[in-house]
Amino acid sequence: MQTHNLGYPRIGGKRELKKACENYWSGQITQEELVKVGWDIRIRNWKCQQKAGIDLIPSNDFSFYDQVLDMSLAVGAVPERYHDVILNQKNTDLDLYFAMARGYQKEGLDITAMEMTKWFDTNYHYIVPEFHKNQKFRLFSSKALNEFLVAREAGINSKPVLIGPVSYLLLGKEKESGFERLDLIENLLPVYLEIIRELEDAGTEWIQFDEPFLAMELNQKAQKAYLKVYHQIRKSFPHIKILLATYFGPLKENLNLTLNLPVCALHVDLSRCPEQLDEILNQLPDKISLSLGLVDGRNIWKNPFQRSLQIIQKVRARLDDNRILIAPSSSLLHVPLDLNEESQNSGRLAEIKPWLAFAQQKLEELGQIKKIALAPEETQHQRLLQENINAIENRKTSRLIRNESLKEKVNAVISSEVRRNNPFSQRTTTQRKALNLPLFPSTTIGSFPQTKEVRQWRSDFKKGRITRGQYTTLIKKEIASTIQKQEALDLDVLVHGEFERNDMVEYFGEQLEGFAFTLHGWVQSYGSRCVKPPILFGDIDRPKPMTVAWTSYAQSLTNKWVKGMLTGPVTLLQWSFVRDDQPRSETCLQLGLAIQREVKDLEAAGIAIIQIDEPALREGMPLRKELQKEYLDWAIKAFRIAYAGVNDATQIHTHMCYSEFNDVLESIALMDADVITIECSRSQMELLNAFADFEYPNAIGPGVYDIHSPRIPSKEEMIYLMKKAIQVIPVDKLWINPDCGLKTRNWSETEKALQSMVAAARELRNEYTPS
Repeated sequence: MQTHNLGYPRIGGKRELKKACENYWSGQITQEELVKVGWDIRIRNWKCQQKAGIDLIPSNDFSFYDQVLDMSLAVGAVPERYHDVILNQKNTDLDLYFAMARGYQKEGLDITAMEMTKWFDTNYHYIVPEFHKNQKFRLFSSKALNEFLVAREAGINSKPVLIGPVSYLLLGKEKESGFERLDLIENLLPVYLEIIRELEDAGTEWIQFDEPFLAMELNQKAQKAYLKVYHQIRKSFPHIKILLATYFGPLKENLNLTLNLPVCALHVDLSRCPEQLDEILNQLPDKISLSLGLVDGRNIWKNPFQRSLQIIQKVRARLDDNRILIAPSSSLLHVPLDLNEESQNSGRLAEIKPWLAFAQQKLEELGQIKKIALAPEETQHQRLLQENINAIENRKTSRLIRNESLKEKVNAVISSEVRRNNPFSQRTTTQRKALNLPLFPSTTIGSFPQTKEVRQWRSDFKKGRITRGQYTTLIKKEIASTIQKQEALDLDVLVHGEFERNDMVEYFGEQLEGFAFTLHGWVQSYGSRCVKPPILFGDIDRPKPMTVAWTSYAQSLTNKWVKGMLTGPVTLLQWSFVRDDQPRSETCLQLGLAIQREVKDLEAAGIAIIQIDEPALREGMPLRKELQKEYLDWAIKAFRIAYAGVNDATQIHTHMCYSEFNDVLESIALMDADVITIECSRSQMELLNAFADFEYPNAIGPGVYDIHSPRIPSKEEMIYLMKKAIQVIPVDKLWINPDCGLKTRNWSETEKALQSMVAAARELRNEYTPS
């Protein structure tokens, strides 16, 4: 019985990769210094896994930005618009790589970034491959080989990880009509064979192919592609051991297909889908070993050893130990690195810490589970098991997690119908009179640049270096300055800037009962963007207002409208590590009730426009279609609970980004927000076609520039995008705004971009306002 890992967090224990990348982009360090940071992290990660007793340690799971982008570079899937970046002799392959991720605007070139979207149902964002008819591929990068060789020099015969060829194509997007991306498999496969040849010649024994699409519905073309690809790989490399990794869902109707692929081992997610085990065992061919995804790679709760041992016992009754591997359910990319880094923490985290396991602890759990399974009679192993049982039972019976009065409120809400007093067609007339906004109202999504000084104030306040009064004075000064800047830009609807907020989820969780927080529990969201998800461990309540004072202060400084800015219940749920001892729907409804109290207080304070962000709505949807309606029913209900009871004149906004919405537009319409702002710039407004085809009834603010890229779009570019929107959406339903919050940008580029955006709105207004 072997232990293995599918992937490991790559940002470093203290976010070394984030800081190094950002320093490189700003010219503060050289490429050589950045590359050294990357190798230091990789070697440290390999050594940690080796120390934890992992038998098969992954390589090529590290990335400077995104593993899908790595694969695009490896196979030469570089869009034509970046060729000028390659031709510039000053640029390296790494510069090209970052240009694809972030855009490129220097030396006379102005090139947009590639699209970005969510990795299945996670908050991780990947860079979407772009495909054209008859596209050719070539071996462009030998990253997988290089990592394997360096790992071997470090004393580790690693297991290289590759995104499987079929999943890689399915993750991408056709950029022209007349073909399907799976048609490219004939062109792509030879490059994969070259990569495998390099690895075989270097002496690799195992290669892990990640094929998460095997856990989703597949058409006949995809099924045939899987058979073709893996039979060709086996024919070309009869001695390479292939571990086929599936995760995030059950194989279901793809089980027969998967078991007919000529692979040496199959990994299945038994954390999310333990029910698939019996059918797999009944059909597993003698030649295939089984990797059991026992330890949850998506959440931070301690593994219940008894449950894992029962699964192993069942499998051992059917398979020899040498055909059994045990592993996390998925890559550990989605959890923080090491719980031991939280030794300085106090408060709720200190109380619940015995219930938790981060990436390093999850690997230790694997080793302990293996020891107990193979020698349960040993005293030391019995002690390990009993300690685990005690921790699981302590959490189950703790008074920290229960609030019986909330249960009654949630039960009352479950059976009730939640809707606005009047439909949008009536509300919009009331709101136009009350708000008196022009055609194409301009606004931002909420946050403004969080400078080094702002972050320092927050740190100083938390560490007691400045008083609450001093901190409040500093934040108010920043809010006042930001209101002045927005008025000078002539934006129509303003925001207070969110300078008091560390993160759009963490900030609210800190003020809600039922949450705990880490000091160093960072997780990569995309590129150098890291978040610190709160731990939602118990029943939720809102003891006092969370945003009213800051928003009211901002509104007092201007005659223009200032939006109240809230994070919605579904996003608070999705972007936290959520309790697993009750249905997620019940937890989400509790969150909806908490946000509702904040909405009512904002409205009572005279805030006429309230934005309830739900960027995670699509992300939270189950991958399997048969489960999606149930999820959408309770998710939409939780959102509607959040604004229940507001007046018709109060305008409710929501924001969504970096997801495909085509299959959930009916549910988005049922949210009944007066205005939805969505990311559209990277896709060149392509997303709006679905809204038009659906005849989406409410107002829309399509993002006209990409805030995740440092490039500054021109007024003409924004007008061009808005005119594409005008072709499919009525002009009186269109707002103009960036595609997301501006927290990560600097003031110089922000003001220049917003100047262009306001100028674009003004020009459109002149052209389309009836005479």
